[in-house]
Amino acid sequence: MLNKLKHFVNPFIIVKNSGIHSMGVFARKNIKKGTRIIEYLGREITHQESELLYDKMLSQHKKNPNKPSVYTFSIDNEKDLDGDVWWNLAKYINHSCNPNCESIMEEDNTIALFALRDIKEGEELSFNYGYDVDSWEEHPCYCGSKNCVGHIVSEEQWDKLEELKNKIKN
Repeated sequence: MLNKLKHFVNPFIIVKNSGIHSMGVFARKNIKKGTRIIEYLGREITHQESELLYDKMLSQHKKNPNKPSVYTFSIDNEKDLDGDVWWNLAKYINHSCNPNCESIMEEDNTIALFALRDIKEGEELSFNYGYDVDSWEEHPCYCGSKNCVGHIVSEEQWDKLEELKNKIKN
């Protein structure tokens, strides 16, 4: 229990209302590029459990877009991490098409968020959730950045997303 509670005393962040979506994580002080800000915590689940959870959460999110959606990370070929637990403050970090953080799988299979650039006190933390373009319609983006592509899709797949959107238009 104490191990979980230590994550509520993170010197870098504070959780509060967000202009992007519901709740967000904000810098409590200036954060230097490369800083390990927070570990993404949760419980290990199988891919099958993850798929069931995804379907359930997506259904709830469609009924109420303000309700949080999916908090899972893939760990390896067998396991995912379900971050929808009370002790995981990192689950409140919102997606952005112009993120200031990135998630990195560390050697011990923990997932942590690191600053991509210097982050100013009071700035909202964000990272690219990296969803697959195959489910783009299920994940609208509300980040509001200048380069927002309108959907939560990994940056590597933005060109493919644009092609799909153009096919629908024409």
